[in-house]
Amino acid sequence: MSNFFHHAFRILLSIGYFGPFLLGTADSSFLFLPIGNDLLIVALVARHHQNFWLYVLSGAVGSTLGVFFLDLVARAIGETGVQNMAGKRRFEYLKRKAGQKAAPLIALACLAPPPFPFTMLVATTSALGYARKKILAVVAVCRTIRFFILSLLAIKYGQSILRIINTPAFKWTVGIFGVLCLVMSGFTIAKWVKTSRSRRVHA
Repeated sequence: MSNFFHHAFRILLSIGYFGPFLLGTADSSFLFLPIGNDLLIVALVARHHQNFWLYVLSGAVGSTLGVFFLDLVARAIGETGVQNMAGKRRFEYLKRKAGQKAAPLIALACLAPPPFPFTMLVATTSALGYARKKILAVVAVCRTIRFFILSLLAIKYGQSILRIINTPAFKWTVGIFGVLCLVMSGFTIAKWVKTSRSRRVHA
């Protein structure tokens, strides 16, 4: 299994600038892929410093597109649907926070590492009717900043990063991380599908 996910990571590396876009779209929508795109961009920039800004742009555009898809679904299922996804206590907490300062919170979620609840925060904000253009603008700008900073670190520590990528420990880490993401993504997608169907039935 570790070989499979390590191979998948290698494929993402091999498709170059399209890799961060693809992973960013998945990560920011309905899949569970925490720091997956961060690792990919760092690995890509460490290997290819030239035009690193294209990796940054690719990741930011992919993340913004993923949020757009998430926003569409969250608005469709409404507050009740998102509450079913997040749980009542968590939803009420996010609703209260988002109602006070939505844009700064989304910006923080874009920049902060896990376990900050990025997906549920965006879904809650969208369900509450916050302007889609503002959500997408904040995500685009803040993801660009995040990936740019990571790229600068990758350029500075590139050789060390490449040595780590080629170690057996990294291979097993990617494998374990991949299994976790696969399981959690399946669970998340199942909940979204169930919630969407329930919403249509009661509409």
